[in-house]
Amino acid sequence: MTADPRAADRPPAALRAQALEELLTERGVVKTEVLDGFINRYVNDVGPLNGAKVVAKAWVDPDYRSRLLEDGTGAIKELGYAGPQGEHIVVLENTREIHNLVVCTLCSCYPWPVLGLPPNWYKDPAYRARAVREPRKLLAEMGLSLDDDVDIKVWDSSAENRYFVLPLRPEGSEGLSEEELAALVTRDAMVGVAAVEVSS
Repeated sequence: MTADPRAADRPPAALRAQALEELLTERGVVKTEVLDGFINRYVNDVGPLNGAKVVAKAWVDPDYRSRLLEDGTGAIKELGYAGPQGEHIVVLENTREIHNLVVCTLCSCYPWPVLGLPPNWYKDPAYRARAVREPRKLLAEMGLSLDDDVDIKVWDSSAENRYFVLPLRPEGSEGLSEEELAALVTRDAMVGVAAVEVSS
């Protein structure tokens, strides 16, 4: 096992995970590409798909939407999504006047049951600092330009509250089924760094 020069910058849990992965791959217990594929699937597909189903249901079912905004954890659990990092989920609704952006300035608190594992950019110190200092500029650089009259609210996730954004339902989606709506929703929209759009 070779020493990683970036090791000093990593927390102990990350170092242990890296050491375990190296040991298991060295001994042929797991293959790196299989492990990478599993992690990628959980980060980009499985976890965010749960959240997308929550959003789609809230868009088509006003009663569910009310419950979701009142008790995010309970309403999400109704759909079978719960577990570690899924406690105390507060749902923030985007409107035409208010856009919500989620960050965790101290670490990377994140609602895993509905978003999967946090992406690398979410844990990056630059994102964490700029989301608080210059959210409009940061969002524009990430591809989301908001009108000046849209108020951006930045929410700092913690162990006490993990935030989840209910994105604005896009125009032109009125005739879509719940399943079709869920297919439009991305992880980034549920963090607040993107909008949901109808494919042309």
